[in-house]
Amino acid sequence: MVAPNERNPGIDALRGLSVALVVVHHVAIRIPLGETALGELLPPRVVHALAFSGYEAVFLFFVISGFLITTHSLRRWGSLAAIDARAFYARRLARIAPTLLVLLGILALLHLAGARHYVIDGPEQSLGGALFSALALHLNWYEGQTGWLPGAWDVLWSLSIEELFYLAFPVLCLVVGRLRGLLTLVLVGLALSLPWTRAALADATEIWQEKAYLPAMAAIAAGVVAGLAAERWPAPSRGITTLALALGGAAIAAVLLAARELWPHVGYGLLLVLTVGCGLALMGLHWRWRSGWSRAPSRAGAWLRACGRLSYEIYLAHMFVVFALVDAFKAHGGDRRSGWIVYLLALLGSWGLGALVSRLLTSPADRALRRRLLGGAR
Repeated sequence: MVAPNERNPGIDALRGLSVALVVVHHVAIRIPLGETALGELLPPRVVHALAFSGYEAVFLFFVISGFLITTHSLRRWGSLAAIDARAFYARRLARIAPTLLVLLGILALLHLAGARHYVIDGPEQSLGGALFSALALHLNWYEGQTGWLPGAWDVLWSLSIEELFYLAFPVLCLVVGRLRGLLTLVLVGLALSLPWTRAALADATEIWQEKAYLPAMAAIAAGVVAGLAAERWPAPSRGITTLALALGGAAIAAVLLAARELWPHVGYGLLLVLTVGCGLALMGLHWRWRSGWSRAPSRAGAWLRACGRLSYEIYLAHMFVVFALVDAFKAHGGDRRSGWIVYLLALLGSWGLGALVSRLLTSPADRALRRRLLGGAR
């Protein structure tokens, strides 16, 4: 049996797949995948899944985030009721804040310079309003009230929801976690509320349907519940592990590939199928790795795992790559059939930029802030 490892290669690969789907989606909005030579070769169902699963991919991110935060917290403090709120907040600040602040500074300069794709020009929008909403963790609300922000700003909506959840998470754990079973009950209730909170938005604007707080927080809660289950049942049989992986993978594939066929049967429960499936897959990957049943990570999946490890940096920075490549392609009169090259370059370029940001900014700033805020604590 191997010791618990924070860098589970299977989970890294799933996270890498999620961020790759986001990048592909943002290219597909501007260069339709179905009109490229690659799109002509692939079945229409696969083309649609690749090109238009960015929103579902963000929900996968939410579940993975909740799972990892929970398993790491349990490993560090033993139980959620014993969570060290100060240390928890310090770790989140060290991980998230430096790159976010630098990104906002760059976006502000590009706006002031009048750079195409980066100017905030909505009638009810302003640079100050966008900056404040990003820093105060309500950019999703700001967009819901004022309209879409430029693409490189727009990606911050999910970060606002995620970090707001984690502001409340330690408080919820400390207050409710001491009452045996109540914390789990609250989290399960939030996770299962997803179809109803999503259905309640049926008459809302398109932006608010996509970026409301409760559906996204339900997805994070699903990850937390899956993390609790994985840690409280640490050594299931190989058969249970395989079943969790199979069911989870099938649920994710069904939502991505057959959403239209599933919708008449599950309606707004479609996202719940996705989040529960992701939770099951994460549990299976967690058990398989901890039990030593995983094969050595293949070289074929190394790039995807690398993207998973850099998912935060890639997610924040990829729109710079997408805009530059799409503009260059169109400026040179690119034939739509050769547009698949832009997809390839966008994936590789986003990975490269993410690695550079991690090496020069995120990792050193994270280490420095942890030493300052946590002292000698590991």
